[in-house]
Amino acid sequence: MLIIDDDPGIRFMLSDLLEEAGYQVADAAHGQEAITYLNTSEERPCVILLDLMMPIMNGWQFRTIQQQDPTFAAIPVVVLSAVDDIKQAAGSIGAEALIAKPVDFDALLETIATYCA
Repeated sequence: MLIIDDDPGIRFMLSDLLEEAGYQVADAAHGQEAITYLNTSEERPCVILLDLMMPIMNGWQFRTIQQQDPTFAAIPVVVLSAVDDIKQAAGSIGAEALIAKPVDFDALLETIATYCA
């Protein structure tokens, strides 16, 4: 899976939790870094955990580019965000699921299990 979040503490915490749960995790600090990762990685992530508010390339911009690339368009996206109306924001980008920050880890693991075997 791929975690895209500009907060290094959140990336570390989520990576640690998910690796302990048995998942292979990569991370990116913003959308542009994530696009570079997707274009250079040999493995496609089973899910993308996407923050919306980030510098350089935010979550909305990343999702637009992801959806335009047939190689990556089918990768499910779970929005992790603290935006005020997360349901509207996640719906506006066609995310498969959403989890509000602060993250409920049980809900996160349950959601991820839907997309990652």
